[in-house]
Amino acid sequence: MASAGGIQIPNRLPLLLTHEGVLLPGSTVRFSVDSPRNMQLVGQRLLKGTSLKSTIIGVIPNTRDPEQDSDPLPPVHQIGTAGIAVQVVGSNWPKPHYTLLITGLCRFRVSSLLKERPFVLAEVEQLDKLEQYTTSTAEGATAEDGELGELSQRFYQAAVQLLGMLDMSVPVVAKFRRLLDSLPRETLPDVVASMIRTSNKEKLQVLDAVRLEERFRKALPMLTRQIEGLKLLQKTRKMSPDSDKRVLSVRKGGVFPGRQFNLDEDDEGEDGDDMAALERKIQGASMPEAALRVCLKELKRLKKMPQSMPEYALTRNYLELMVELPWSKSTKDCLDIRAARTLLDNDHYAMDKLKRRVLEYLAVRQLKTSLKGPILCFVGPPGVGKTSVGRSIARTLGREFHRIALGGVCDQSDIRGHRRTYVGSMPGRIINGLKAVGVNNPVFLLDEVDKLGKSLQGDPAAALLEVLDPEQNHSFTDHYLNVAFDLSQVLFIATANTTATIPPALLDRMEVLQVPGYTQEEKLEIAHRHLIPNQLEQHGLTPQQLLLPQDSTQNVISRYTREAGVRSLERKIGAICRAVAVKVAEGHRVKEATPSGQEQQQEDKAAPPEMPIVIDHVALKDILGPPLFDMEVSERLTLPGVALGLAWTPLGGEIMFVEASRMEGEGQLTLTGQLGDVMKESAHLAISWLRANARTYQLTNLVGGPDPMEGTDIHLHFPAGAVTKDGPSAGVTMVTCLASLFSGRLVRSDVAMTGEITLRGLVLPVGGIKDKVLAAHRAGVKRVVLPKRNEKDLEELPANVRADLDFVMAENLDDVLNASFDGGFPAKAGTRAHPQISSKL
Repeated sequence: MASAGGIQIPNRLPLLLTHEGVLLPGSTVRFSVDSPRNMQLVGQRLLKGTSLKSTIIGVIPNTRDPEQDSDPLPPVHQIGTAGIAVQVVGSNWPKPHYTLLITGLCRFRVSSLLKERPFVLAEVEQLDKLEQYTTSTAEGATAEDGELGELSQRFYQAAVQLLGMLDMSVPVVAKFRRLLDSLPRETLPDVVASMIRTSNKEKLQVLDAVRLEERFRKALPMLTRQIEGLKLLQKTRKMSPDSDKRVLSVRKGGVFPGRQFNLDEDDEGEDGDDMAALERKIQGASMPEAALRVCLKELKRLKKMPQSMPEYALTRNYLELMVELPWSKSTKDCLDIRAARTLLDNDHYAMDKLKRRVLEYLAVRQLKTSLKGPILCFVGPPGVGKTSVGRSIARTLGREFHRIALGGVCDQSDIRGHRRTYVGSMPGRIINGLKAVGVNNPVFLLDEVDKLGKSLQGDPAAALLEVLDPEQNHSFTDHYLNVAFDLSQVLFIATANTTATIPPALLDRMEVLQVPGYTQEEKLEIAHRHLIPNQLEQHGLTPQQLLLPQDSTQNVISRYTREAGVRSLERKIGAICRAVAVKVAEGHRVKEATPSGQEQQQEDKAAPPEMPIVIDHVALKDILGPPLFDMEVSERLTLPGVALGLAWTPLGGEIMFVEASRMEGEGQLTLTGQLGDVMKESAHLAISWLRANARTYQLTNLVGGPDPMEGTDIHLHFPAGAVTKDGPSAGVTMVTCLASLFSGRLVRSDVAMTGEITLRGLVLPVGGIKDKVLAAHRAGVKRVVLPKRNEKDLEELPANVRADLDFVMAENLDDVLNASFDGGFPAKAGTRAHPQISSKL
């Protein structure tokens, strides 16, 4: 409103309480409003008027509006700025709020609060002349002479000096020049303090300076500090337009009547320091030239980007990841072979092939320093120590270790990462692992690589082809990074239970090392070297409290567990430790002395047991229950038509009984036990070979006829019926089982066999010999019948297993039958089971 004394603000003003920024006269600042009283002010005063500029509000700094409308109002700062809201923007995310763009007009002092709800209304006293911010120097009053004139002159000269150090081609600098020429000098402290980099605390001091001399004294050191900082910057490097923009804290501003200002809304000094620190980190990350160019380009974009843009956070996260990656950081390998051998032997018993491969790598590293990391694949049943030996290898080499679980992964982005164009994009597990370990030559364990899935999001096994190829992984490109990263120094170790589910192209890139199951003797050593001490420590026991003799451990291994690894054995030992811990804890409980004889009897019953507690066979049965496995297989071979075969599974070798029976019928063959097509064909092969050689081996049907199938139905069953079975290696077992049925003779109870058959009666080689033989050894079998061409596989067996078992190497089914029956299985006198076929040419 106008008066004889000039333009005046209303005596009563609604107050906007803010704790975020300081609005100075002549500046334009953006405020976010979400508290109850401030929301009511916007809704009832600003949004209901015909024009925003017709409503003047008071902005009170350094006062926080309470979160709840019922909370009492805190003490209100006495000096504020009257302003006009030039823009109001509402939003409901993440919660309802308004964003106000307010231009400051003049100072006022709060005389008294008239009301506190629904918004704060106060009686105010105007302190500044409103005209001085809207008139030019020629029309307005100038600063007085004397001390005030000297202060204003010094301030003006300092502002001109700052302006002379900046590039006039920058729009912000040009506007700053126009402001110096057009506004009265008494307004310069407010305008300059709002434009240069200053903290909210310093701006509050300028606002509280009601007297003009005090205002100049508060603002002059801020201007001088900017000049000194700019001089220091010019000494270190040549000034650029970008650095000019950083001197002035600017943003796209609002409109003051007659002029447009670019002004600061918050303290951005910390952001500038962060940018400089980030640039120093990028320069010091020792990244390749291509990656450095990408980072500098992204940093240049980041400097020009407002923090409110969503892409600002994405670009900042990308640059921080690039800085944190170990482009050139590595650990020094420990190449002492003797110390490495000792460490591996202490950590793991047996596993000689794996240890030898690690020592070979160390030996070659001594001779050639620039050796690419090998890509190994440990294949074996669960519980044999594939994962733990990978951790031991890392400790042996003195490298960092990182495990990546691939079981169930069905998205190729888990390996290669997501492109940065997607919301929530992130790097893949390989790059994340390198960031976690902080070096570029760790040991990466890719666990359960045989259990990768496939989905609409791609095939992760195909994405691993680049990672695990020594000729390609020196330039592995993650989709998130979009620059090449060198993986050639990483030692990759993959683990799998079987190679059957690994794609051939991926398997071809890895050096496969078979990790077979343990023998009973190896399990005994592992139990007493590692498992028992570990379980004692986990259960708070000592060797002085629990003693598990070797014969008891052997009993647990043979009668309570049947596995290739040692996980079940460790669980059984844990059960024993828990039972002993109960006894020890009961012995330690505090007993109250009472004269009652009954209480005395209970105290005697709870007396501490004698230490150490020895676990014998009786204690084993009490703790673990009756034995789960009976090692005597002879009890099941009491009738003709039963034979013992050997099978391979991803969990290790297993023994497998084959049962046959016959009854009157029409010569049909029935097969049960969830058999695959290959096993069904083997059964038909066995029947055909036996029928063709029935006279030779004196095989008859139920009534003594020469054709075993005439008037007879055969039923062949493979327990257990719930387990799917397939493969050719049960052929010799089927022949032996049916030969026993047709001849009425019992198969030897200590014989197990494996091998593929042909229609001519030859025995062909099969796989998994070591696991199958170890399963036969665990089951107490004494004789194993194997194909002749599998004789080379016996070299992988432990010496004690070869000494305990009698191996029969069969070339044809005649050898198999002679080894499977007591006294042999002789053919009819004067006949040859396998006549030699001579050529007539």
